[in-house]
Amino acid sequence: MSRHRNVRGYNYDEDFEDDDVYGQSVEDDYCISPSTAAQFIYSRRDKPATFAEPLEEEYGYEGTDDTADYFASSHQVTEVDRARLNSCLDQMREVLAESVPEQTMVQAVLDSKFDVQKALDLVLSQGSKQHVKTKNEDAVIVGKKTKGKTRDSQSARMESEIVPKITKMTVSGKKQSMGFEVPCVIAEENGHANTPQKGLSAEDASVTSGVPEAVSKSTLSQVMQVSEEQNTVPTPVRKSGKTKPQIDVKAELEKRQGGKQLLNLVVIGHVDAGKSTLMGHLLYLLGNVNKRTMHKYEQESKKAGKASFAYAWVLDETGEERERGVTMDVGMTKFETKTKVITLMDAPGHKDFIPNMITGAAQADVAILVVDASRGEFEAGFETGGQTREHGLLVRSLGVTQLAVAVNKMDQVNWQQERFQEITSKLGQFLKQAGFKESDVAYIPTSGLGGENLVTRGQISDLTHWYKGKCLLEQIDSFKPPQRSMDKPFRLCVADVFKDQGSGFCVTGKIEAGYIQVGERLLAMPPNETCTAKGITLHDEPVDWAAAGDHVTLTLTGMDIIKINVGCVYCDPKEPIKVCTRFRARVLIFNIEVPITKGFPVLLHYQTVSEPATIRRLLSVLHKSTGEVTKSKPKFLSKGQNALIELQTQRPVALELYKDFKELGRFMLRYSGSTIAAGVVTEIKE
Repeated sequence: MSRHRNVRGYNYDEDFEDDDVYGQSVEDDYCISPSTAAQFIYSRRDKPATFAEPLEEEYGYEGTDDTADYFASSHQVTEVDRARLNSCLDQMREVLAESVPEQTMVQAVLDSKFDVQKALDLVLSQGSKQHVKTKNEDAVIVGKKTKGKTRDSQSARMESEIVPKITKMTVSGKKQSMGFEVPCVIAEENGHANTPQKGLSAEDASVTSGVPEAVSKSTLSQVMQVSEEQNTVPTPVRKSGKTKPQIDVKAELEKRQGGKQLLNLVVIGHVDAGKSTLMGHLLYLLGNVNKRTMHKYEQESKKAGKASFAYAWVLDETGEERERGVTMDVGMTKFETKTKVITLMDAPGHKDFIPNMITGAAQADVAILVVDASRGEFEAGFETGGQTREHGLLVRSLGVTQLAVAVNKMDQVNWQQERFQEITSKLGQFLKQAGFKESDVAYIPTSGLGGENLVTRGQISDLTHWYKGKCLLEQIDSFKPPQRSMDKPFRLCVADVFKDQGSGFCVTGKIEAGYIQVGERLLAMPPNETCTAKGITLHDEPVDWAAAGDHVTLTLTGMDIIKINVGCVYCDPKEPIKVCTRFRARVLIFNIEVPITKGFPVLLHYQTVSEPATIRRLLSVLHKSTGEVTKSKPKFLSKGQNALIELQTQRPVALELYKDFKELGRFMLRYSGSTIAAGVVTEIKE
């Protein structure tokens, strides 16, 4: 510890009293020239130098050392005095540059007995007298535009006497070779035209400041043009990020996906129907999960006492989901079939997480409804309170028209055809009521844990003797992709917000309409804040652009992350999305226990938004098929009715009319943990 005490109590001032000069190292004194030191290194001993080293070639003052030697020899000075003379001349050059001839400076130094300050005063006082005598003549000479080395020595000298040469001054990084133009341009640009230069007397500074007034207007305009040209040349013109007309999006989209079409698929169904296991095994069989990772999942799930959940862990990645054995959030991944690029969303089946399921279903084009074939399990999911019915209604209400029903766990009932037909008949009747066409619904017997009939058609004799249809992968491949809203203004609903490495923040979501390129400006609503898309990531790969239907991650700069919430909509600033707290909608009432009346509190689920709302008015009851008004201003609404109502939200929400943007015009109403209605926006009030 004594060593540390010595360090603390050490007096550094004693050792460095003589050598230490503020801002200047001792070694540098001997490594660089005095003029360079004066330009770049500040010293308390010297007066601040305004001017830098001279351009000797320009003005023909070459061989100044010879001149000094000649004058020194004529005055019979010693070697020591000659060294002092050279030192004084260096200091004077720092102040005067080449505004005064070498002979005059040498004479002044010798007359003042090597006192630099006296020599400077002597030279400047002589210079001011000459200025007064020749002021009118000099102004005329300055007005003439003379260049370079062709100038005669007399005009060079007279001009240099009027305007002290400011050397090493640059305009746009280029050294100037014009006589008076450099100080004029710099002075005008920096706004110091009338500021006296340091190191000059007040009288001399006033003469210097008067020079720009004497310069003709044409010369000044030429000088400014030169400086403007030089300023613009090295600066590359930044192209605008908006290059929409230059891209044929449809052609680029086909090129990027190798001609494969994009499809967003959501997997839904009652809790414990085997959704995650089914899709996890499908991904493993397709090669999206390697054997090493799968082996690790098998070992870890055995240790946790959940050996049958190994394939589910492919999509259930969080610790809580694996511990509870229940999917809680929408798991998202990507795989490819022969003709499609599929974005897979694994939705939670538990009724506590229906808001998350709605978020996933709102971003989907097609769906797989997984049902449990084992005795009692299908009935539990299908009867009142089960999620099979609610999920089916939800996806249909959110615009999904094509559905594949995976009758899972068929191995537990020994692939019985009777059980399969019983399930399909019950489901078929319900799905028809929900609005699905029979031609758009396919039923496939599967086994998620055993992997039967997933990627290849089943080989088990109990199945093949009665089922000749497609396997699950073939059915997914046969789905028809919906029409994308490429030509409409850009719209993206935020599903997640997070801070990534680097500047800005990231948002994820599905592009509902239009397309985006890197560098474009975006408007976030309802916050009404603009930002710039710094980067676009599609399936963990950076891309230059993305179009409707893509699930992307945008890196944004120019706005605060605090102002963005899940549910905000990014749109084109030229054609922003509408924001309101009050709107009218046409709704279909589901099976409800309590009649809906005026002032009824509901939870509005719209895309990724979950917002408390109130039914403000009941406008009319409509006929289900024709849409005609059957009753105006009803007192209440009961189950199965089609009605026109007015809703009011607590906070502003970004909405579009259903007729303009089908994807952004649908919503769901929930009350006390169950879905009570689905609707479409017909009119935005405010």
